[in-house]
Order: sequence, then C-alpha cells, then structure tokens
Amino acid sequence: MGLSGAKPAVIPLELNQKLTSLEYDKGIGSQGLNPLIDATSYQKFIRKLLYLTVTRPDISYAVQVLCQFMQTTKRSHKDNATRVAKYLKQEPDWAACPMSRRSVSGYLVKLEIL
Repeated sequence: MGLSGAKPAVIPLELNQKLTSLEYDKGIGSQGLNPLIDATSYQKFIRKLLYLTVTRPDISYAVQVLCQFMQTTKRSHKDNATRVAKYLKQEPDWAACPMSRRSVSGYLVKLEIL
C-alpha cells in the first residue's frame, strides 16, 4: 500500500461514519458507487488486519465493520482500511520486553465439553 510516508491517524475509523454496500447504494439510487474492479487486494489486506486483531483488540471493531464488505468493495471501504493502517502507524505495539520486542502476556482459553 505504500504507507511509509503517510500521515498517521488518531483513531481507526471516523466517528458515526456509515459504510454502505453496493446493493444498498443501488437500491436508494445513489450516484457515487465507485466499486473496486479487483477486490482481491482489499481482501488480502483485511485478512492481515484480522490477524492483527489477536494482539491489537483496539482495531477489532473497525476490522469487523470492514469485513462486512469483502465481496462487494467500494473505494470508501479501501480508504477506511487504509485509515486503520495509518492508525497502526500512529500507535505501534512494540510489546513489553525491551530486548526481544515480544509480548509477555498471553491468552488461556478453556473449553469444557459436556
């Protein structure tokens, strides 16, 4: 995506922003559809963001909203995914260990099958 020189974002998504699908826009007769011809780059980027939500729960809501538009993607969806990347640039998670930069916390999930 080439975001090394991009200005960082303070929050992952704009407050009260409503993202809509192409079907909804067609239903209401919206003129500015701007569908992406090839959605594979968007899908790959969202998969990477999904992987990051394991260690970065602060982007979970934004990624969940963007995942709803994996099949029919518009330019506004890709712009908002880029905004999440800019937020990650603003707030890097270097973990707690200063030597290895690895996380010193973890998760424990217990499943009890009856």
